[in-house]
Order: sequence, then structure tokens, then C-alpha cells
Amino acid sequence: MHTLPTPYYLIDKSALQRNLDAIDYIREHSGAKVLLALKCFATWSVFDLMRRHMDGTTSSSLYEVKLGRQKFGGETHAYSVAFADHEIDEVVAHCDKIIFNSANQLERYASRVQGKPVGLRLNPGVSCAGFDLADPARAYSRLGESDPDRILSLASRLDGVMIHNNCENRDFARFDDLLTQMEQRFAPVLRKLKWVSLGGGISFTAQGYPLDAFCARLRRFAQEYGVQVYLEPGEAAVRHSTTLEVSVLDIGFNGKQLAVVDSSTEAHMLDLLIYRETAPIGNGAGEHQYMICGKTCLAGDIFGEARFAAPLRVGDRISIGDAGGYTMVKKNWFNGINMPSIAVKEADGSVRLVREFSFDEYVNSLS
Repeated sequence: MHTLPTPYYLIDKSALQRNLDAIDYIREHSGAKVLLALKCFATWSVFDLMRRHMDGTTSSSLYEVKLGRQKFGGETHAYSVAFADHEIDEVVAHCDKIIFNSANQLERYASRVQGKPVGLRLNPGVSCAGFDLADPARAYSRLGESDPDRILSLASRLDGVMIHNNCENRDFARFDDLLTQMEQRFAPVLRKLKWVSLGGGISFTAQGYPLDAFCARLRRFAQEYGVQVYLEPGEAAVRHSTTLEVSVLDIGFNGKQLAVVDSSTEAHMLDLLIYRETAPIGNGAGEHQYMICGKTCLAGDIFGEARFAAPLRVGDRISIGDAGGYTMVKKNWFNGINMPSIAVKEADGSVRLVREFSFDEYVNSLS
């Protein structure tokens, strides 16, 4: 592993398998189908493993629809906040189901769905989201239709609906409550459907999550309304499976011990900046504390603080955790710094490099 030049994302298949085992349990005991949310994780070099335990993919754009169809297989659900006239036919050609965000989009493209099952996104007006930025039920939200009467008037044209109102929700009781409120608001609509997607953001692979209670709740919901339930995990599918492997380039002190590494939050783990979070680094043990800093010119390019058993030196390697979800799909060329390679750790412990990025790719991303 340490012969690979840093920086690189390292996907551990054994760790990934633990999440997939939980997904298998949910599929078996709840009857729900499970789709990978490509907006969170789209690294197709491990799709050979993931497709054995998931039913397909869900997307947010034409390119994700095509990636899901070509690289994952299974069911391919197409959703977008807004499809464009020039792309709708290609979207339909690559999907099994198409979900519109608004009644306006449904009306606009109804004649072009080629008989594919049609869904509509609902916004129940309640959610679990720790950040307003990620709250689909925030004031003036553009995400989904919320008027039960208007939705009911369209129900004869719908096969299903999608509701996404959880975000990093580890609390089963809160999930149960949100689902109950959604039922109270939309029950007449639900009884006319064939399938309901409950979206993503449900942290059912978190340690201690009550899977049996979760499965029982999904079964009751499916039986009550006579629908096939879908889940769309992203983060839950890849939780704790991936690290960002970096090397120390410089050591400094400015009131705190600083270590500059050959990577960047803004370029390689953007959500740390967006949501003002810090990455898990090391095991938290040791007497020597350092602020781990990225190498871009952004003053706030900081991964976080960590303790180490010995003083850090130039050339030391550090593993930064939680580098699977919303990382590789968001990586960029800010400051022109080298984009991390992607490597996979197999179940036998061997590591293979599956992707490198070059100067030519940086040049070709611009004009």
C-alpha cells in the first residue's frame, strides 16, 4: 500500500462489504429494494461488488443516468431537479423509471416518456437535516411538490413517488415520526401508487442502528399502501469504507503545531468546507497534536486536528477517514494541484491502483 504515491483515495472492499451486508439484511427482511445514489458515490471500479447486493442506481442528471445504466446495471432510476429539452430523450432511453421534480416538468415531458413508469417528487414539508443548506423542506424549497390536492389530481398519471427528507438521520424514532407525518399528509395519494422511494440520508449502517425495527416499519408501510418501497442510500452504502492517503510536506508552528499535506479539503474533500466539519484522522491517541493543513492557497484549507504517538516528520503518511461519500464525485482542480489517484484494497489485503489523473486531464478540463 505504501508504495503508491500519495495522494490517493483507498477503498477497502472488506469495510465496504460490512455496509453491503446490512443492505442485504434490509432487502431480505423488509422487502425494500435498494438503489445506490450516484450523486454521493460513483466510483465504478467497485460496482462489481456493490451490484451483487443492490438493485440498481438512482441519479440526478443525464450523465449519472448513463453511468448507472452502463457501469452498474439493474434498475436505473432517473431524477433531476429540472430536465432540459435537449436531454430528455436520452434520459428516457437510459432509464427504467423517470421521476419528475415538479408537476410542470411532468406536464412538459409526459408525451416523451415512451411508456416508462413515471414518478413525482413529493415534499412533505418536514425533514431531518442539520444544515439549512441541505434541508429539502427549507423555506421556498424548489425540491418537489407539496400540495396534496394538486398531487392527487395527478395520481392517475403516476406509478410512484419519491420523498427525500432525511439527511444523516441516525435516529430511527425520528425517521418513524417523519414517515408517519408524510403518511398523514399524502395517504390518499399513496394508496393509488405502485412504488414509493423514501430517498437517502437514513444512516442505517451506523453502529447500533435498530435494523429489525427499521425493517418492520418498512414492511408495515409497504403493506398498508400496497407499494414496493425503494431506498436510495449514498453515504450509508460506503460509510467508513474509504480513506484519503496523504503525505506530510512541511512542518510548522504558529501557536499550534502545523503539518501541511499533499492534498486539500477544497479540492479533494469539499464537504468539510461546505458544512464546516473536520475529518477523522488517526485514532485520537498520542501526546503530539497537529493541525493537518491542505496545500492550497485557501487560508481555511484545514482537515482538522489529530494526535500522534510521535512527532510528525516530512514524508510521514497520514490516513484521513470518511473519504468515500461526496468526495470523489466532487473533486476538482483548484490551484491545479494533483488530483488523488483511486486505489482499491481487496479482501486479501492486496492493493491495486485503478485510476490516476494527469496534467493533460487538468489541461483538458479547461480551454
